[in-house]
Amino acid sequence: MGLFGKLFEKKICSVCGREIKFLGNRKLEDGNLCRDCEKKLSPWFDGRRHASAEEIRRQLHSREENRALVAAFRTTHSLGRSTRLLLDEDAMRFMITDARDLDAANPDVLSFSQITGCDIDIRESRREETRTVKDKEGHSHSESYDPPHIIYTYHFYVEVRVDAPYFDTMRFPVNSGVEIRPWESGRLYRNGIPAGARMLDAAYRETDRLAREIKRALDAARERARDQAAAAARPREAVLCPFCGASTVPDENNRCEYCGSALG
Repeated sequence: MGLFGKLFEKKICSVCGREIKFLGNRKLEDGNLCRDCEKKLSPWFDGRRHASAEEIRRQLHSREENRALVAAFRTTHSLGRSTRLLLDEDAMRFMITDARDLDAANPDVLSFSQITGCDIDIRESRREETRTVKDKEGHSHSESYDPPHIIYTYHFYVEVRVDAPYFDTMRFPVNSGVEIRPWESGRLYRNGIPAGARMLDAAYRETDRLAREIKRALDAARERARDQAAAAARPREAVLCPFCGASTVPDENNRCEYCGSALG
């Protein structure tokens, strides 16, 4: 069968068993995937071409179980602009999403204990602004300023490392870009803008503050989970219950094992 014949060959999704529409096939390591199944995968998952059909089935099953976590999620703290870090501090869970309809989007819900690290990544790009001038014959052309007017754009990202089954990184933008035009403030830099000078820009400062606030929240969530795990691993000591007078080892909710009273 030639290339043209293969293009129109009937293909079946190896996951759901339905026929794949024209140009709707997504290759797997050992089969095919339809667009409908692909849309249900985690947005953080990028290993589709190297995944088997069975691995995709397991992930889709996990994604369906995730809906219950989304429904139970109660946001106690939200950070970010278009993409937000949402924290449920009571359940010690978080999600990162740009969706407004959480039930429809089904963003991955992770526990604080799955956070392994967090970094801020700032990317700088440059482009030159030119002016249009006319030569003696009246023809227009672009000309550089002297000294050149370089526009600096800064994109801030937060990268969260996690211990999750189908992905290990959640990288998301904090802003859509901060532009700095040094000549407008009377400053011109030939070899890039020094870090201290960048902090003079209000938009840059605000985005930097927000990125650091997100990182602090994630770092604090990770530390809280680590502290809780360490406390759970420590052997519990017997105390005297002030309510029933028994010598008791508090349970996981810090209650008396005999009368059930809270021990403070």
